[in-house]
Amino acid sequence: MLLPAPVRMTPDDFLLWSLDQEVRYELVDGVPMARARRRHDQIVVNTIGELRNQLRGAVCRPFSADTAVRIPNGNVRLPDAGVDCGVFDDDAMAADRPVLVVEVLSESTRAFGLFGKVEEYKTVASVAHILLVNPDEPQAIHWRRMDEAGWTYKLIEGLEAAVASDPPGLTLRLADLYEGLTFRPKPRLVADA
Repeated sequence: MLLPAPVRMTPDDFLLWSLDQEVRYELVDGVPMARARRRHDQIVVNTIGELRNQLRGAVCRPFSADTAVRIPNGNVRLPDAGVDCGVFDDDAMAADRPVLVVEVLSESTRAFGLFGKVEEYKTVASVAHILLVNPDEPQAIHWRRMDEAGWTYKLIEGLEAAVASDPPGLTLRLADLYEGLTFRPKPRLVADA
């Protein structure tokens, strides 16, 4: 059985169409793609809370997945959280000058999140930090723009660890991002006695 070809959309058409959808979508190569679980959401809520607390009174503002990030190739991404240091417009649907984007990885999109999305976010001139948060263990990957030298990344592990991002001048502790969540113990190899 042949499936109908996906309907391709422009970024502007997609943003208007997404207003009427019950499920959150991203635009990938002109095609809307659906998004994520409760644990994922709790990490997002904790992250946005931390961003808001630290940016209170600043020019930069946190944003949720209701605010799009336009990718120069025409894709539209909806990071789980982010920081916009551009001009705030009540009617805008996309961040004006996103400097930090946060993605909480999900099982179904982990590989693409680790590679494809990172490469797309790197093409946005204003993005200086990309934070990929592992929902299953206290671990994150922090990508940081190094001016003309390109990008560098660091694996952050453990609840006592923190991620510093300047701009906009934030320090996000992993313990705060995972607040209220527990972790399954890692399997251990046990030698026979």
